Amino acid sequence: MPTDPAALLREHGIQVTAQRLAVLRAVAARPHSTADEIAEEVRAAIGAISRQAVYDTLGILVEKGLIRRIEPAGSPARFEDRVGDNHHHIICRACGKTVDVDCGASMPPRLTDAARAGFRIDEAEVIYWGACPDCLRAPPGKKP
Repeated sequence: MPTDPAALLREHGIQVTAQRLAVLRAVAARPHSTADEIAEEVRAAIGAISRQAVYDTLGILVEKGLIRRIEPAGSPARFEDRVGDNHHHIICRACGKTVDVDCGASMPPRLTDAARAGFRIDEAEVIYWGACPDCLRAPPGKKP
């Protein structure tokens, strides 16, 4: 995250508020968090904030391209501040741990069939599912 998040918000035409700064900082501190996890982090930092205010702020930050929304199938949306590249994610089926995976494809990704259909691809979102090291070491039936 930049050294001055308030300046970053202003650069993108977003009014600077304590709540928005706290949400931006929470996403940076806990990448791949859900909105509820971000709300907990924000409440710990600044006190009371409504769930709706967190959702609204996340929506604005995604819309302006300051954060990215990841939508794994069957899971709540997650948010991260790593934007501007074409990376993917690995998610543990047991505990939900999510980590970034650099994309081995070109930037931007290219799909021959999409090009033939007239599409210009600007992003690919790939999610790999598996088991994290902690869950692999855990006794069967127990989460780490």
